[in-house]
Amino acid sequence: MATWIKACDVDDVAPEDMLRFVHDGRILLIVRSPEGSFHCIDGICSHEKVELSGGLVMDHQVECPKHSGCFDYRSGEAMRAPACVNLKTWATKVEGQAVYVQI
Repeated sequence: MATWIKACDVDDVAPEDMLRFVHDGRILLIVRSPEGSFHCIDGICSHEKVELSGGLVMDHQVECPKHSGCFDYRSGEAMRAPACVNLKTWATKVEGQAVYVQI
């Protein structure tokens, strides 16, 4: 059964930025869009298993720091080679000043 867990506070993530978050040994990213919505995706690139937290966020995409593969953080879709396998996404919600992820 899925459960909601607190990932961070709203102020921990600036617009068009991300925050590395670990739950049960799994590396995830909390990403804040320029519009202020929050998203959660796998934090490991599907191409060569590099942590995405060292990459860039822009235009609703996270760019891998190693080979510049890109993923749409809203859907997890691989958008640019060499990334070709989509990332898993998790539902998020904001309650008060906290961001929650449904795991």
